[in-house]
Amino acid sequence: MKKIFTISSLLIAAALIFAGCTKRGYGGNEEDYWLSKESGVVVYSDDYCPYYVIETRSGYTVIESVGTYAPYEDAVIYGDLSRKGLMDFYNRSRGTIIRGDVVDYWLTYDEAQYMIDNLCYTGYKSADGTAKKKIIKKTTTVNN
Repeated sequence: MKKIFTISSLLIAAALIFAGCTKRGYGGNEEDYWLSKESGVVVYSDDYCPYYVIETRSGYTVIESVGTYAPYEDAVIYGDLSRKGLMDFYNRSRGTIIRGDVVDYWLTYDEAQYMIDNLCYTGYKSADGTAKKKIIKKTTTVNN
């Protein structure tokens, strides 16, 4: 009788320990965690600009990609899209975690377009702090 009680107690204790060792919360690629966050769809992304725009329920969010690629248009993104700062996002379309810096959020379409025009095409600062500018040269051809 003592053996059965001891073995039963050890099995129950082992079951409780293994049941308590589940991976929850932040860390890793756990889809349940990310799907509980705010979602949006990438509506603007350009290979030559580190900024991209996500359309959310509350408006448009402008994000600068940091250390990783900018997601492609129509990608579904989950994360804290209504708070400024550096954070991680889940790109559900590719199943990857990406890092980005939220520049602004809850923008209208026109505000987001204006911000992208200013950040991408009139100049933005790179990681080393130097300003980069896209220079458009005008050429005139004369037909004689």
